[in-house]
This record gives sequence, C-alpha cells and structure tokens, in this order.
Amino acid sequence: MCGRYAMYGPPSRYQEYFDARLGFEMAQRFNIAPSQVVPVVRQNLDGDREFLLAKWGLLPSWVKEPEGMTRPINAKAETAALKPMFRHAFRKSRVLIPADAFFEWKLIDGKKQPYLIRMRDEAPFAMAGLLEHWQGPSGELSTFAILTTEPNPLMAKIHNRMPAIIKPVDYAQWADPKVTEVDVLQALLGPFPERLMEAFAISQKVNSPANDGPDVVEPIEL
Repeated sequence: MCGRYAMYGPPSRYQEYFDARLGFEMAQRFNIAPSQVVPVVRQNLDGDREFLLAKWGLLPSWVKEPEGMTRPINAKAETAALKPMFRHAFRKSRVLIPADAFFEWKLIDGKKQPYLIRMRDEAPFAMAGLLEHWQGPSGELSTFAILTTEPNPLMAKIHNRMPAIIKPVDYAQWADPKVTEVDVLQALLGPFPERLMEAFAISQKVNSPANDGPDVVEPIEL
C-alpha cells in the first residue's frame, strides 16, 4: 500500500526532471494524504507532458452516483488491467505521480513506526498512476490511484507492498496513451532497485495530515 507521500522540491526541479509544462503554482508538500488535490504528469499523443491537478482517490468516469462509493487510492499492478474499476485507465490514461519520498509503517513492539523512503541521491521519482475524469453537475473532476507492486528487499523489511516506481528511461512509454499492451505495461511495474533507495525512521507527526512541514520528514533515532 502507498497511503502517504511527499513532494517538497522547487517547482523548477520537477519541470526539468519530468520535462513537463507547469501552468499553475506548486506548493511544497511534506505529507500528502488521500482525498487531497495534487500535481500529476500527463502525456499527450504527441509526447508532450504537462502537470495537472487531480484528487487522490479514483472515481471512474462510468460511475453515475459517486456518493458513498469507495474511491481506491491504490491498485495492484498485477491485477489492475483486469479489474473493472481500473482497466480503462490502465490501458488509456496512465500518469506519472511525482514524489520526493513516500511513507510506510512497520509494526515494532506492537506499535506502528513510520518510515520515510526515498532515493539515495534524493532525486525526485515517479510513481505509476492511473487517471480518470468524472463529469458531474459542478464540472469535470480528475482523480487518480497509485499502483503498487511486490516489495524490493529494502521495503520487505518494512511492508509487503511498495508503490510501483517507473524508471526515468520508461517515463515516455508508461505515460504514452498509444501504448495499450498489458504485458508491455506490466513489465514496467516491478520492484524498483533496492540499491538506489534508502529508508529511515521518522516521528509520529506524519500520522496527522494536518502536519505538513519540514519537520515531518526529519529522521529520528529509534
């Protein structure tokens, strides 16, 4: 599962890293939680990329009555192409979810200890996302879910799943709406190399979405 992440670098860094156009102000976020509206990267048929804002929690376009409906924040990479909730987006509407870190909790002595996981070089990275557009009385609502996969050895010590992180060399293929072959896409969703990542314990401040400052991502000693 991936239920919290952070995106706290300068906007210019993401524009350059994802080669994407940014048409709105982007704030630092140290504790992104489900149901919040955040930037994602979409690629058009010509290969050009842009940032757009979407709400975390997928609402498929075919839903007629969304009230009370569960809006999943994650989808399993192994089965998303087959599930009615996700299969349209998996084939036709995939996005890159920019992040600097994500969070996971490990049970230690009966208590859940939060960990921050990031790249060793502290570079931003892209989690694999599925995007949907729902049309309602108030206009169009863009929503997304993050794909998860089997953990690499680093993550296996913390949790039994991890977000599917797309390698930079595969950004264009993953986000290309012309690519629809399920086998080709699933091949991009394996565990990210352990040697490129690191993890460390952080405080319980991350447990509350109201805490959204730099102190959330500071390491602590256990």
